Amino acid sequence: MVEQIRDVVIIGAGPAGLQAAVHAARKKASVLVLGRAENSSIYSAHVENYLCVDGVTGGAELLRIGLDQATRFGAEVWAEDVLHLGQEGELFTVEVESGRQVTARSLILATGTSRKKLRVPGEKELLGRGVSYCVDCDANFYRNAKVAVVGNESAAVDGALTLTKYASEVHLVCKDLTVTKELGEKLGASSVVVHKGAWAKEIAGEKAVNGLVLDSGETIAVDGVFVELGAKGAMELATSIGVMLDTETFSYIETNKKQATNIPGIYAAGDIAGPPWQMAKAVGEGCVAGWEAANYANRLKRTSESE
Repeated sequence: MVEQIRDVVIIGAGPAGLQAAVHAARKKASVLVLGRAENSSIYSAHVENYLCVDGVTGGAELLRIGLDQATRFGAEVWAEDVLHLGQEGELFTVEVESGRQVTARSLILATGTSRKKLRVPGEKELLGRGVSYCVDCDANFYRNAKVAVVGNESAAVDGALTLTKYASEVHLVCKDLTVTKELGEKLGASSVVVHKGAWAKEIAGEKAVNGLVLDSGETIAVDGVFVELGAKGAMELATSIGVMLDTETFSYIETNKKQATNIPGIYAAGDIAGPPWQMAKAVGEGCVAGWEAANYANRLKRTSESE
């Protein structure tokens, strides 16, 4: 189901995303924030070096206040993960885990960059030789192969479903599934073999992956293991529509002083836009990105109305 068009869609509900929402909404733009605040790296942190906030403050409380501010100024929030981004002319399409789609005049990427790891034997040693953290990047290398995906959330389920188009056999290893009913139904109707209540204990192999050992004692014979813990990362989403990364490390999104990327209408803020990894920097960039994205959307509307 395609929702009505929004001026600004923000992917990420951490400090950068919420500050962007406040500033974009204050410019009377229609704003939609996508993401879960509890997935922000600051959610479990203790903050004591942020200007005008005295003493030690919990990250969860700061984010709660931020969400209240964003909605009070008029932003809408969907606590859902983003699965896919697309572009149609000057507009952008966003699909979330419930199956809903929204069209945006401008996008702000503010999801952070942290890549959660399993921290099991074989994971580090076999990285790039059967271990991957990005289904969208590496699925094509596993045509007609046997693969496993490890994770409990939307990125893991969507990744497993994507891999059914390439691999001969797909396993999903999860302690429990925390996804929407719609995504769960898609999984149930697929050929994915679900190992519910289990978790990865070791990734087996010498020169390349040849198996995944579960904590139940079972070993699944596979050629590849995809670690997808949490929501789909901004890197996968951004690069899928041509957003450029920095040319030195290829680990963050390149932006100018207006937080604009190489694609008109797409902005990035916070950790995804590079170091230092500080809340103060994320909030400042979120302010600029929200302001500029709203200005861009307003210019786009004026141009379309005058034609």
